[in-house]
Amino acid sequence: MSAPILPPVLLEFPEAGIAVLRLNRPQATNALSLELQELLSQHFADLGQNRQVRCILLTGGEQVFAAGGDITSMVGVGAIDIHQRHTERLWAPIRHCPKPVIAAVCGYAYGGGCELAMIADIIVAGRGARFAQPEIRIGIMPGIGGTQRLVRAVGKAKAMRMALTGQPISAEEAWIAGLISEVVADEQVFEHALQIARHIAAMPPLAAEQIKEVILAGMDASLEAGLALERKANALLFASQDQKEGMQAFLEKRAPRFEGR
Repeated sequence: MSAPILPPVLLEFPEAGIAVLRLNRPQATNALSLELQELLSQHFADLGQNRQVRCILLTGGEQVFAAGGDITSMVGVGAIDIHQRHTERLWAPIRHCPKPVIAAVCGYAYGGGCELAMIADIIVAGRGARFAQPEIRIGIMPGIGGTQRLVRAVGKAKAMRMALTGQPISAEEAWIAGLISEVVADEQVFEHALQIARHIAAMPPLAAEQIKEVILAGMDASLEAGLALERKANALLFASQDQKEGMQAFLEKRAPRFEGR
């Protein structure tokens, strides 16, 4: 009997409050086919609405996170065809997911893989990981955030170098540049990312969602506008049961029990 054919994205729930999305096209170095993108989009849409999920962990394989877009599906395709794919709509549920997202990156995160990792709120990378926007080498350019998110993460000078040369940077360089959150040994990437997810999942989910929303919204706003968003979000949390539970637990010197209300 032949082995069952697994989907290009695997969904797991290893612990309460944590969802793991695992890219699963090892035969194609996890290239982001349209099928993979559609399935990833649907999972993020569903998980974003799932009140039992408090943190999402996104990962690839032990050798590669994702080596970019599926070039075989682009050869011979015209501009209108590419436009009508509207990949920005597929990526919208990922971009707008209210839950904290952690990317666990081993190996290559190239092209679309780098762009996908950059959507995450926290990136944990192995020492052997590499990040690149190599689209220029095949006559195109990043098309799902690789110019805009990259320059916001690492600044103009480094973003220009990466996008104009297509050359990869190491995990250590990515950490120094501010592209990623932490660098750990390759064999510890997933477990370390899971520990962070476990810690976040134990936090009050309403506060976590508000923190994510305000940080992201404030990045492209003036300082005054960002501070106004922060004040209003902070005040809103005082209407939650979790705020009352958290402060009462602090006074009583016990562990809080957060329920997302």
